[in-house]
Amino acid sequence: MNLIKPTRLELYCFIFSMPLITVIMNLVMFGDQLWHDYRIWVLSVPLLLATAICSDYVHVLCRHWVEKKYSSLKQSGERIVLKITMLFLVMAPGIPLAFVVYDHIHILGYHLRNIHLLKGFLVGVSVHLIFETLYELDYLLNKYKETVEEKETLEQMSIHHDFNTLKNQVNPHFLFNCFNTLSSLISEDRQKAERLLDELSKVYRYLLRNNEEGVSTLENELKFIQSYYRLLQTRHGQAVEINVQADKRYGPYLLPSLTLQLLVENVVKHNMLSKNKPLVIDIFTTTGNKLVVNNNLQRRSIKAPSNNVGLQNIKAKYDLLKQPGFQVMEDEKNFTVVLPLIWNNTGRKQTPGVENKKLY
Repeated sequence: MNLIKPTRLELYCFIFSMPLITVIMNLVMFGDQLWHDYRIWVLSVPLLLATAICSDYVHVLCRHWVEKKYSSLKQSGERIVLKITMLFLVMAPGIPLAFVVYDHIHILGYHLRNIHLLKGFLVGVSVHLIFETLYELDYLLNKYKETVEEKETLEQMSIHHDFNTLKNQVNPHFLFNCFNTLSSLISEDRQKAERLLDELSKVYRYLLRNNEEGVSTLENELKFIQSYYRLLQTRHGQAVEINVQADKRYGPYLLPSLTLQLLVENVVKHNMLSKNKPLVIDIFTTTGNKLVVNNNLQRRSIKAPSNNVGLQNIKAKYDLLKQPGFQVMEDEKNFTVVLPLIWNNTGRKQTPGVENKKLY
């Protein structure tokens, strides 16, 4: 059988209060005799302390039983009412009962008086009411912390699930498009198809590694987009250009993994590509920890089929990371996406899936 241990607060309250209460009880029973009769200190004080230990443990058992029976925050009303009832019926009468026992056994010649019963009961009610209030506040605080922690755990589990869902959308989508490109090249130019396959293996190896994490550093994303650019050049030649101008101080900053690849893929998919009029994609950083991806608009006359994975995927990731500032802007000549860069504070507790992982 496992013994119920008092909480730290219960233990401290007993240690600091019971010696004082014991002295008060002896003062009520023996008056000024307490100060000059050593027998009270040798016999009565230890006896009442021993009795208090047993009595207090019974109170601990009762209190824990009540808290177990009505454990939730919604049951606070029932729990408090039952504790108050037990205070008046079980806990507070303990001191007057001790007086009755002293009188019955005639310990140190004590004789019970009615005023002693009243004083003892008032002391018992006052002391236990103070402590029960402290215990209940401590219980409520701990339950509130547990509720908050449970809520955070559920939110973190939800974030993990949502990130996995988003990542699973990206991998098949990207691979499907690359295989389509490779299939068309095999019949057109076998050498280009071989180069494409080689670049594809490098790019997809990075994609598999980095997509395990929720975010990546800007430095890694820019290195990856250069590899992806070579993949596009193998297929489209000079019909597409990517210009990167990023301040090096933003290299350690974070953004959702594969964001640039999704954006570039989206641009290539929905715009015409021509050597005479190349599709130009500019990627650059700005003040305020922003990364801008801009391209000239050359809309296809026949819209490419879309399942809206790209932009919605990126926005959903920023929403999960609780990072505002993602913007999509469009005018007659340009299509622009603004990406907030996330400060990589390695000393703080990171959001699930938000880790800085060097891959090069």
